[in-house]
Amino acid sequence: MKNHSVTDIWGDFLNQHLEYINESVPNSGHFCDNEKDANTCAKLVRKGIKRATSHSLLGLQLREEPLPKIGDFFVVTDWNGNASSIVRTVSVKLIPYFNINENFAQLEGEGNKTLAHWKQVHWDYYTRELEPFGRVPRDSMIIVCEVFEKVFGRKR
Repeated sequence: MKNHSVTDIWGDFLNQHLEYINESVPNSGHFCDNEKDANTCAKLVRKGIKRATSHSLLGLQLREEPLPKIGDFFVVTDWNGNASSIVRTVSVKLIPYFNINENFAQLEGEGNKTLAHWKQVHWDYYTRELEPFGRVPRDSMIIVCEVFEKVFGRKR
């Protein structure tokens, strides 16, 4: 069951943006696969520091999840499902892992925002993500680079 904070934040957003009144409550969730990083990322989004995320195309395909699309709304939550921000996708690019650049690492806003940090933490994440499917990350794997803008946030 979804945390009521997701529908509450969406309602608060709609009160200020009636042009989206016919939109359904968007998908919601947290970034990362552990509580500490998920909560940190939710705070970074709320502060406007984290403005991008990256999915492995293979991971999305194996879980039968759709690609993000420009214009998609998403409610960012903490690990426990408490809504903190609403973001809207502004760009989606498919880029090989070996071709991710420093600019994208900075948009993700995590750690020290360097490409070296991005590559290390994401390689580790993709390894954990693909392991249940008997797959391993490769330098040539396609990364779905999603850039978003925060359109609404909660104060904390």
